[in-house]
Amino acid sequence: MHFRLSLATLLLAVFTLVLSSDAIGNQAKTTPDYEAFSALPTYWTPALSPNGDKIAFVQNTTGDNAIAMLATYDLIEGKKHFLLQSDNERVKIRWYKWVNNERLVVSARYETRRGTTKVHDTRLLSIKYDGSDKGAFNLVNWERIKQRAGNPRHIPQFHDDVIDWLPNDPDHILIALDAEVLGLPSVYKLNVNTGSVSRIERGKKKIRDWITDRQHNVRVGVSLDFESGERKVFLKEGDDWRTLFEYNAMTEKGAYPLGFAKDPNILYYRGYKGDYKALFTLNVATNEHTEVFSDEGYDVDGSLIYSPVTNDAIGIRHDGRHYWDERYVGLQNGINKGLPDYQNTLVSFSDDEQTYLVYSESDVLPGIYLIGNREKGSLDFLFQQYPLIDSASLSEHELIEFEARDGMKIEAYLTLPKGDGPFPTIIHPHGGPGARDFSGFDYWTAYFTYKGYAVLRPNFRGSRGYGYSFAQSQMKGWGLAMQDDITDAAKYMVEKGHAEQGNMCIVGASYGGYAALMATVKTPDLFQCAVSFAGVSSLKHIVMHSRKFLNNEFVENQIGDDFDDLEARSPYYNVEGIKTPILLVHGEEDRVVRPLHSRYMADELEDYDKTFTYVELESGDHSLSIQRNRHRFFAEMDAFLSKYLKRKHAEHEVANSNDKLEAQSE
Repeated sequence: MHFRLSLATLLLAVFTLVLSSDAIGNQAKTTPDYEAFSALPTYWTPALSPNGDKIAFVQNTTGDNAIAMLATYDLIEGKKHFLLQSDNERVKIRWYKWVNNERLVVSARYETRRGTTKVHDTRLLSIKYDGSDKGAFNLVNWERIKQRAGNPRHIPQFHDDVIDWLPNDPDHILIALDAEVLGLPSVYKLNVNTGSVSRIERGKKKIRDWITDRQHNVRVGVSLDFESGERKVFLKEGDDWRTLFEYNAMTEKGAYPLGFAKDPNILYYRGYKGDYKALFTLNVATNEHTEVFSDEGYDVDGSLIYSPVTNDAIGIRHDGRHYWDERYVGLQNGINKGLPDYQNTLVSFSDDEQTYLVYSESDVLPGIYLIGNREKGSLDFLFQQYPLIDSASLSEHELIEFEARDGMKIEAYLTLPKGDGPFPTIIHPHGGPGARDFSGFDYWTAYFTYKGYAVLRPNFRGSRGYGYSFAQSQMKGWGLAMQDDITDAAKYMVEKGHAEQGNMCIVGASYGGYAALMATVKTPDLFQCAVSFAGVSSLKHIVMHSRKFLNNEFVENQIGDDFDDLEARSPYYNVEGIKTPILLVHGEEDRVVRPLHSRYMADELEDYDKTFTYVELESGDHSLSIQRNRHRFFAEMDAFLSKYLKRKHAEHEVANSNDKLEAQSE
């Protein structure tokens, strides 16, 4: 496949080195109240340098020409450096990491095509913390790699799969890159200062993922046959490969490796304890399996957490963080004691673990970052994400459980606005569908309750975290029991007196957008209005489009392959009976759910003379990454909901809360 775009030209054109703080233009203006919620987070994912004396972060500006800027702050010298900027359109900063005390590696996502198919590619950039030297450069030099590639006309789509940061070798990292064969990555060692590269493990055995041990040796390969679904987990033993686990990823419970302990014989993996995922270790020398952690009634999710001091696994990112290292348990407990009303997450450490960053939020606190020093015993405010939102106007969530029509117990988060019910109500199904709603701050829910709407977010069948059987309910189940769970969630709100029949709307994005549209087909008299952002309207088109990708058999296993059945479960093919006013919003450059889903739906609604509004967001993606588009969507939704839902309660005014929390990023 030909790929003619010049990467260097694109990255240099879209990512601009910012030389001064004059690039930030925060102009005071009178704004609609919803913009406090539709604003991008002011600051995003800070990370400490290995020695703890610098912080890297993304800062989003405001205004019509808002940009995202990667910056660093030197805690010793008190200097701020702006390194890269993006408008979040053609190129977006995905993540970044300190590779040593002087340099960051940055993942950039950008829009491109593979043949006629629009996709996202990723590239790795390397840049010094102060923007000096030669500035950012593309780390993976394809001209060097393709000389040894078996197919030099193939350019890998993803360049940012780092499998080992080699902390003891600050000049190199290990990446997995399918340079020789599409979808079959080899392991390469990259010099982060020069981009020089050497291959250390060639792709083989349909291995899609590689894992190193704590001594930085390639030890595990995870294979997957995209056609059959057969998966194997191999352990490297000299020049041989031993199979540790083998199962069908489409139809069977299985085990997946997460990483090694400091002891190279101890491999952590996620397997099943009955119907639920749990964390285990396998001693590869003795074949002994040991349970490490389980959470009754829930799957154990998330990646391992390692200590930079001990080089050993100390916990897992499950429902925040779960630690088994007593040093971290003590630190976490101390922070929770000092901030008892918040969910506190340790997000970054210096290599000596003396300096650390904490992210704190609650249902009503829109997220703040703090910097701690264990030697000094200090924990100081760093910056906040949504400075215009007044916590006093928000409401706490309640985890409730309702019974679906077939007796299945469904968890959901209920958030009621200030005042007495019944309230105008939003049923807000999540995307995925293999995702899950949690407690904590959510900017959509915060906006809804601020406006006086009650919100119910059901974790319907197919949601992750509730066991294998619950998750498998989504297989060929879109529009069936999954949809009935959402209907039953709305009926629960009426039965409990929180809502009134005839004063409810359904609002969702991605799969949630599909559920909102399907509700207008399956229960045409239940909702007063429906909002679909980036929603799927045709399951048949999802399946047909998937045939351009390696995982199409997995998509057909999930969605189905009987076109008559897919049409019966697709809003696009069942418009005639719709009574509900619909707001359709879609980004024109959405590469996850293509905009044709909303375009086709709008055409059908128009042909049948239905009540609807269609808005297509210029350059918009699947995640509302562009500030003007996020504001536009909230403006359209604000007007639409106000038109169709009757509100009894006065709105709260969003007050500037700078007198409570003063930004200290300078």
